[in-house]
Amino acid sequence: MHGAMSNGPYDLLIIGGGINGAGIARDAAGRGLRVLLVERDDLANGTSSRSSKLVHGGLRYLEQYEFRLVREALAEREVLLSIAPHVTRPLTFVLPHDSGLRPAWMIRAGLFLYDHLAKRSRLPGSRSLDLGRAPEGKPLKPVFRRGFAYSDCWVDDSRLVVLNAIDAHERGAVIRPRCRFLSATPENGLWAARIRPVGNEPETVLARVLVNAAGPWVEQVLHDGLHLPRPRNLRLVKGSHIVVPRLYPGEQAYILQNPDRRVVFVIPFEQRFTLIGTTDIPFDGDPAQVAISAEETAYLCDAASRFLTIPVRPAEVAWAYSGVRPLYDDASADPSTITRDYVFDIMAGEGGPPVLSVFGGKITTYRRLAEHALAKLRPLLPAHNGPWTSHAPLPGGDVPGGDCTAFAATLQSGAPWLPAELARRLARTYGTRAERLLQGASGLADLGRDLGAGLTEREVAYLVEHEWARTADDILWRRSKLGLAGDAALGSRLDDYLAAKVNMTAR
Repeated sequence: MHGAMSNGPYDLLIIGGGINGAGIARDAAGRGLRVLLVERDDLANGTSSRSSKLVHGGLRYLEQYEFRLVREALAEREVLLSIAPHVTRPLTFVLPHDSGLRPAWMIRAGLFLYDHLAKRSRLPGSRSLDLGRAPEGKPLKPVFRRGFAYSDCWVDDSRLVVLNAIDAHERGAVIRPRCRFLSATPENGLWAARIRPVGNEPETVLARVLVNAAGPWVEQVLHDGLHLPRPRNLRLVKGSHIVVPRLYPGEQAYILQNPDRRVVFVIPFEQRFTLIGTTDIPFDGDPAQVAISAEETAYLCDAASRFLTIPVRPAEVAWAYSGVRPLYDDASADPSTITRDYVFDIMAGEGGPPVLSVFGGKITTYRRLAEHALAKLRPLLPAHNGPWTSHAPLPGGDVPGGDCTAFAATLQSGAPWLPAELARRLARTYGTRAERLLQGASGLADLGRDLGAGLTEREVAYLVEHEWARTADDILWRRSKLGLAGDAALGSRLDDYLAAKVNMTAR
């Protein structure tokens, strides 16, 4: 699926298949530029699949006076709801008031700004809550009598990455997961880059510009791959999350203030679970080996238990994950107050071609980051078209009216044999592209064997052919979260099936 290699130079060689790399690849390909993206593992294998799954303005960033970042992020909520309604949805947050921390007037002022910093048409404004009477107060301890509600959005983070990569590919970009960037040297005004696909010999490709979107490995690319100075403005911060059985009914999320002035989110997750996160801890190890600690698990359990009537215990954790955020070092002593804004650094050897490195950023603002990156690079690239991504649906995002519930019913009306839960999941995962997956099927048997958790052989084949999936983890934890719903043997069973039944030739 990655397409044929180019004989001439690429305009952009993008290193990193997370949300920033995939977003830049999509934007650049749609402008008519020649793009190659390489990712040493699976798409979204790193930080971009290990977020809090939120498209949000960042209410707490107002305390750091990050007004530009918050304004941009608030506006992007509306854009993403429009172009990707299948993988984003509105989410109401409830903020219980703790009078010992931030005063009520400060919260009201922050929410007023949150409501008015950017134009808002799809999401309701904030409101005060009497938690003693409102249904949103029932999961909370009775001591919390007053609260506030406001709107943000949930997003399937890893699918958002894959959708951007698919769109980039369909617009002409070459997307190569499991292809490691080794090094690059200047050659006649271009970069001569050595890359190595897994299981194959190294190749050399030429590019006018390198985009270093390697996330936590951005420094390694500069120093080890390009022999350029290590940046002094990179801070790595670990964020961890836990998933536990569903703690309360209702679809509202909670934002909980803690005595250390950090906030923790409690979010309904995958029907039967609750997601709790995140931590902010300085990190100096190998990002590929990041894992949650017992102390982080206890911190998140204690934070939730401080507010909720049902206590959360470490033994109840069904799944946990950690990611490393590559933040721009603004000299903040507290990791939780380091800016989440993005910064670009353009470097070049003497008379050599440029490399643009991306520091910071958040999944909410990835699309604007891509636009700004291409604006920075415009003088260095061939003539190309301008911004276009704000109104173009991502693959499957052209759901009529943006209503995935109605679209799931449409799928069922065309395929009455399709179970309601499977129709709902396919609509939420693939949007209108679910119709491609189901094409030609006249009964459930035509989808092949159910390998577990409703995952059929037909869906696995679709993910391998169209979404670069190669392993059970790719499918169960990044293309979906079916790993939570399946039995303990599902992963090994799926890997055996992939090895035996699917053409694993590199695309």
